[in-house]
Amino acid sequence: MKVSPEMIGEPRLKQKQIQWPQLWLKVKKVLMGRNDKAGWIPQIIKYILLITLGFVFLYPLIYMLVTSFKSLDDLLNTGIKWLPSKLYLQNYKQAFAVLDIRQSLLGSILISFIPTIFQVVVCGIVGYGFARFEFPFKRTLFVLLIFSFIVPPQITMMPTYVLYSDLDLLGKLSAFIIPAALGNGIKSAIFILIYYQFFRQTPNSLYEAAEVDGASEWTCFIKVGVPMAVPAIIIVFLFSCVWYWNETYLVTLYLRSQGGSKWSTVLTQLQSFKAQYASMASSASTGAVVDKLNEGITMAATMITIIPLLITYFALQKYFVESVDRSGITGE
Repeated sequence: MKVSPEMIGEPRLKQKQIQWPQLWLKVKKVLMGRNDKAGWIPQIIKYILLITLGFVFLYPLIYMLVTSFKSLDDLLNTGIKWLPSKLYLQNYKQAFAVLDIRQSLLGSILISFIPTIFQVVVCGIVGYGFARFEFPFKRTLFVLLIFSFIVPPQITMMPTYVLYSDLDLLGKLSAFIIPAALGNGIKSAIFILIYYQFFRQTPNSLYEAAEVDGASEWTCFIKVGVPMAVPAIIIVFLFSCVWYWNETYLVTLYLRSQGGSKWSTVLTQLQSFKAQYASMASSASTGAVVDKLNEGITMAATMITIIPLLITYFALQKYFVESVDRSGITGE
């Protein structure tokens, strides 16, 4: 029997028709991914979003850093956009002088870190009490706590000022330290709620086991509650430190409104940077400030105010993941 070419080509055509769906499935798995591996398209979309968001957040910081090292000639030269012709450190020297960096930085550190330490401890104790114990008027006090968080601080600012004046706290660091030590610092309500949620998530079996071994409630708090709330401690520390560091209105109201107070912060100094720079530049006895106020000097002063926060964050960021890993209990 004679075999025609059409009879030979038909099986090959059927074989190709069978291979095309298999090839498409392989391509689809590579592009879209499988259950155990992400595909190219989701990965590309994810990296595009991350790069875009990173650019939005990092662009102002990079621009500020680069501009702070530019001289006046570089600022006026349209051909220089990112890389300055040289690192002009005179901007930082003049910014240090105008900000009175020693006194203002000391004030910022004391106003930020001392109340923060008190808030970390006191808010933790209060949150533990709400989470662990049942006592009269607990719900009423919890509602008042939430209400104090909802009420705008501008409403209570003037009565608080009068109270601090009667207690002779104005012009002193005690105006920030004593309220934080009593659980009424800046944003203390939200920190108590954070601790409350973390302590509520701690399994009761751990506390019961400690009590069986003869541990008191204070020992349970130190040995069981605190290690389980390490993520909350780090969050409260960072947020409290940042909020106290960035606070300018209360510092001006409680400290700077009193003429005899020596305390100031880098941010309050930055607020009046232009006026203080003009005053130092016009002074005949000041030889350090020689340039006219420009964007480079202003950006240098701004960088000085955020460098301590950046250092604090980069020093503590790794503890976020580690603390979350230590806080979970498998099988509960």
